[in-house]
Amino acid sequence: MITKTAISATKFELISGLEIHVQLNTASKIFSSESAAFGAKPNENISPVSLALPGALPKLNKEVVAKAIRMGLALNCTINQTNFFDRKNYFYADLPKGYQITQDNRPICQNGYIDLTLTDGTERRIGINRIHLEEDAGKSMHDQNDSYSYVDLNRAGVPLIEIVTEPDIRSAEEASALLSEMRKLVRHLDVSDGNMEEGSLRCDANISIREKGTTEFGTRCEVKNLNSIRNVRRAMDFEFNRQQELVSAGGTIIQSTLTFDADQGTTAPMRTKEMANDYRYFPDPDLPPVQISDEWLAQLKAAMPALPKEITAKLVADFGISNSEASIFAEDEVLLKYLNAALAEVKNPKSLINWLTGPIRALLNEQQLTISSFRLSPSQLAAVINLVEEKKITQQIALQQLLPAIQQAPGSDPLVLAAELNILIVENSDELSDFADQVLEKFKPQVIAYKSGKKGVLGLFVGEVMKLAKGKADPQKINRLLEEKLK
Repeated sequence: MITKTAISATKFELISGLEIHVQLNTASKIFSSESAAFGAKPNENISPVSLALPGALPKLNKEVVAKAIRMGLALNCTINQTNFFDRKNYFYADLPKGYQITQDNRPICQNGYIDLTLTDGTERRIGINRIHLEEDAGKSMHDQNDSYSYVDLNRAGVPLIEIVTEPDIRSAEEASALLSEMRKLVRHLDVSDGNMEEGSLRCDANISIREKGTTEFGTRCEVKNLNSIRNVRRAMDFEFNRQQELVSAGGTIIQSTLTFDADQGTTAPMRTKEMANDYRYFPDPDLPPVQISDEWLAQLKAAMPALPKEITAKLVADFGISNSEASIFAEDEVLLKYLNAALAEVKNPKSLINWLTGPIRALLNEQQLTISSFRLSPSQLAAVINLVEEKKITQQIALQQLLPAIQQAPGSDPLVLAAELNILIVENSDELSDFADQVLEKFKPQVIAYKSGKKGVLGLFVGEVMKLAKGKADPQKINRLLEEKLK
């Protein structure tokens, strides 16, 4: 039984690098024109190219190249403006050609890095060895029939980029932080939907150990097809402990490919690890080298959006909010656009941010909506917030009555609608004074308690006056009025 020994308590350290496979969200496949969409009926999106019929020739999808370059630029890579495709030869039932078209010696992107911030604030830089383009294989299904395995080739030829890190990862936390950042990036750059459940983002983890203080790498094992960030952590923790216990007992690590059992939380061997020469790579004779012109590369660079870390830093600097608040906008491009549109009309930007990260976020979760389906325009939300800031309506009434009314009447003017609903604050000092007197008369024991030092009961009085005013009063004004009367 493998024990969950803490990494820091051993004489070994973890050495890991990830191979992250990202399915690109192009409309068609990498070398043919049929749909690359997920969810079609088995073998619905196929063609002579994806079936590898004799004489069928691949033709490169230009959008695939553009998305790979975008990812390379985001990860500080060198873009190889001349790169080419290779054949990687191996046999699987769901690989009709008997080889995969990929990139070996000359990938599209090389020598980059990504900076991570861990939960304790530690900064870590993870090197990116390469990003290469390749096609996906089909899918073998072994649970459809007791006697036969079925093959679905819809996924064959779907475009992938594989992001290969340097062996710079030293903990499961770093690995999960890296995957989280990658998922944010691919979504932010509109490269992929990053859906790990559907296989749009999946990961292989190379894991080895070495004694602390040494520099040579140990024998690595590769855990294949990890489909969640949680499973990456679990697999890495288990494999680290397995290897250190094996070596401590005098055993030897055998380089191999492993599978991870998510139910048991354990790894198990699939096969001994192939070496690169087992794949017999050679340049694909059917595809010419990819030539990326200076002009096109310049266009792609100019079109790059600000990255999440840059957006976070700017929001923190501009509005004095926390990193966690800023990250909410940096990681959601649609929400960020909504914020920027509303900022043009709101009088207090910090209030807008507070509303979007607080009550509006809660409202969207409650109604199971996204900001893009929210039936309140940025201009309308700004108008509502301005009414609250100008003390023409209370925040509570705005949330409970005005926002639902606007959702039912898209395009309405919040001020006009508030007046029609009779929920605007009425500045009638005599009426408020009368309400205050009624409350203090009703709660005489609490008045005595207040005067003896129990100031907390003031909130009770304010709430009761608000009820009598039907919410159409300024709580701060009521608070001051009550304090005067209680003197």
